[in-house]
Amino acid sequence: MSLSTAEVQAILKDALETGRLDDGAARRIAGHLLDPAVREPLLEAALESKRRGKGDVVSFSRNVFIPLTNLCRDRCAYCTFAKLPGSAEAHSYELEEVAAVTRGGVATGCIEALFCLGDKPEVAYRQHREWLAERGHESTPGYLVDACRVAFEGGLLPHTNAGILSAEQMLALRPWNASLGLMLENVSPRLRERGMPHFHAPDKDPCVRIRMHEEAGELGIPFTTGLLLGIGESHDERLSTLLVIRDLQDRYGHIQETIVQPFHPKPGTKMRAADPLPDEETAAWVAMARLVLGPEANVQAPPNLAPEILELLLRSGLNDWGGVSPVTVDFINPEAPWPTLRALRERTEATGQRLRERLPVYPQDVLHRPERFAPNVRSALERFADAEGFAKPAPTREAA
Repeated sequence: MSLSTAEVQAILKDALETGRLDDGAARRIAGHLLDPAVREPLLEAALESKRRGKGDVVSFSRNVFIPLTNLCRDRCAYCTFAKLPGSAEAHSYELEEVAAVTRGGVATGCIEALFCLGDKPEVAYRQHREWLAERGHESTPGYLVDACRVAFEGGLLPHTNAGILSAEQMLALRPWNASLGLMLENVSPRLRERGMPHFHAPDKDPCVRIRMHEEAGELGIPFTTGLLLGIGESHDERLSTLLVIRDLQDRYGHIQETIVQPFHPKPGTKMRAADPLPDEETAAWVAMARLVLGPEANVQAPPNLAPEILELLLRSGLNDWGGVSPVTVDFINPEAPWPTLRALRERTEATGQRLRERLPVYPQDVLHRPERFAPNVRSALERFADAEGFAKPAPTREAA
C-alpha cells in the first residue's frame, strides 16, 4: 500500500518532535524507501535530526587496521577475509608485527589500533591451536590480550572486533581497549537457514550476537554495532535489527555507534553474482538508522564502501565516517581504498558540515562516563583528547 505525501510528512514531523520514529511508523515507511517521494523527505528529516543532536560535525578516527588472524571457523557466503590454514594468504600476526604496525601508526599521527580477526579459529583448526600453544596460549582471545597490550604500550588506543567473546574475555581485554565491537549484522534467524549466507557460520546466530551485546552492556563497555545491508534480508528484517539496537541502547546505554554498511559482491565467494544495493537504498537506510535511533545516536557509514555518494550520505543523517587509515588497507574490503583525509574533509565541508578527528570512543563517553574505562585507558584518553572530547591536533597530543 502506497503512502501519501501528507502521511509521509506527518510521520516524519512526529519523529522529529518526539526524537524517534516509533515502531509502527517505521514499519509503514520501510517498504517504500526506493520511492523518491518517500526517500527525499526521509533524508531531509534525518539530516535535521542529526543537526539537532550533533550540530554540523562529522567525525572520523585515524587508525591502523591489524587483522590479528584471518583464520575463522565461520564460512559466510560473502566473505573474502577468512582463509584456510595452509593457504598462501593465511596469516596470524606475531607480537613483533603488531609492534611494527603500531610504530607506523604512531609515526603517522594515528590514535586507534583496530583489531579485527576471525571467530574461534582454534576450535576448527589444529594448526592454529598448536601455533597458539607455542606462544603460551590456549585461545585466540587470550593471545589477543597480549597483542592489544603491545599496541597500547606502543602508543595507540585499541578498539577490538574479535567476533563472539564471553564476558570473561571482554573483561580481560578491557585494560588495553578503549572500546569493543561486534556487527550485529541482522537479527533474522532466516539468514542461517540452508542456502542462506550464514548457514555455515555458527557465530552469526542472532541470539548469540545479541547476548554478547547484552553482556557488554552489563559490563558498561563502550560498544560498536551495525547493520549489514544487501545479503538477502528483507526490509522488515533490517528494521527489526535497528529496533533491537535501539532497545539495547535504551537498556544499557553502551552502544557508542551504529554502522550502516552495504555489502559488495566479491569474486570467489558464493554471493559473487549478487546484485549490489542501489546507492539510494544505502542512503535511505542510513537515514532510517538516524530516525529510528534518534538525534543523539552516532550513525556511521564507511566512506570507502560508497565513495561515489559521499555527498548523498552526508544528506542522510550520518555523523561519523569511522576509521580511516593512512597506513593500512581495509583488510575486510581490500578492494575499497580509503579516501584521503584531504578529500574527505573537502567533500564534507562542501555540504556545510565540519570534519573532526575523534578517538576510538566518542566525546560523550570521554567527557561524561570515565567509569567505563580502565584507569590506564582513562589516562591515555585524557592525553589524546581536547576539551571537547575530540582528538587533539597531532603535534599537541605528541607533546602531551
